[in-house]
Amino acid sequence: MAAQFVRYTSDVEDDDPHFAQHLQTVIAKTENYITESVKAGGTGRALRDAHAKGYGLVRGEVEILDGLPPEYAQGIYATPGTHDALIRFSNGSPHAGADARLGAATGLALKIFGIDGPTLLEDEPDTGTFDYANINAPIFFCNTVEHYLFIQELFLDAPSYFSRGRPGAHRFFTEFVTGKGTLDQDNWAWDEFLAFLRLSKIPPVNVLLSSYWTMGAVRHGDYIAKVRITPDPHFAAAVVRRDIDPASAPEVFRPALQAELRERPYAFDIQVQLCTDLERMPVEDTTVEWPEQLSPSVTVARLRLPQQDISGPDNLEKMDSLSFTPWRVTAEHAPLGNIMRVRKEVYRHSSIERHKLNQQPRTEPRSSDEVLDPARHGDYAGGE
Repeated sequence: MAAQFVRYTSDVEDDDPHFAQHLQTVIAKTENYITESVKAGGTGRALRDAHAKGYGLVRGEVEILDGLPPEYAQGIYATPGTHDALIRFSNGSPHAGADARLGAATGLALKIFGIDGPTLLEDEPDTGTFDYANINAPIFFCNTVEHYLFIQELFLDAPSYFSRGRPGAHRFFTEFVTGKGTLDQDNWAWDEFLAFLRLSKIPPVNVLLSSYWTMGAVRHGDYIAKVRITPDPHFAAAVVRRDIDPASAPEVFRPALQAELRERPYAFDIQVQLCTDLERMPVEDTTVEWPEQLSPSVTVARLRLPQQDISGPDNLEKMDSLSFTPWRVTAEHAPLGNIMRVRKEVYRHSSIERHKLNQQPRTEPRSSDEVLDPARHGDYAGGE
């Protein structure tokens, strides 16, 4: 029997009457952290409040496949063709420094060029770009802006907790579950805490070997989906530097990535998992992994990374100037759920503050060459 995919309607999202108030508090804390990071972050520059350390900016190409089933040929995936792209690999932590201190949560941010239609960012609707900001886990540890208030504080202050050894770790865990004492016992954040523990146990591997999810649900035209960017098995099998030991050197992820790309091309599949059951595949609860047996992920596009050299320090500088946000998409791919709505304004304000403090123009490029080969396209410096 064919799967019955849930159609998108606006009521799949819950209304939160206190959302706007809580969001302003989160934005203020984010801007304060970014301002303080100039001195406290150890780099002399303003840092992102998440994914502060990048591992490399990579040139890519996205081929949207022809002949997709109609349920999958939605939005940008309704038009087959090839698009220029850029990829940022990064660590998920809000801190910089040695890889061993940052954990193995990593991100793949993808920018696709040449996409028609206005984006959902009101201050830059006509950029012609389309972003994903994915992480290497199918779940996340925060569902609402109310939880984000205390979880953000805990993560920004994490080094001070864990520097105190076991007592500090116990205090961190206690304050996570109890919302720093703000939650009633019946509403303690157990699901979020268990999701956090699961993510904290991700083994360190070459970033080319991880799969990366949208974290929350998104619209997929008439339907509801999660999007995964997963290694092409043929290319993954050829990776030489597979296991990563963060204790072996201060920098381990970036050298492994740049060595692989210097020697051979690589490829990922971009896959869509459509929702078939809102109870077992919820929109508002990101701690729940959507079961593949209910709806398998279907490849809708290929992401190809040509053989290239990303070893120069200018690569990191160009990467740092770019902005990636899950809201730089067309309306047919709108992020869904409370925590995804938080990301819209938090990412935007983070980008504005960081670029102001680093004295970087904040503009969106029109091609990968404009960023990686500015001699041919004037002096580009811009954009989260």
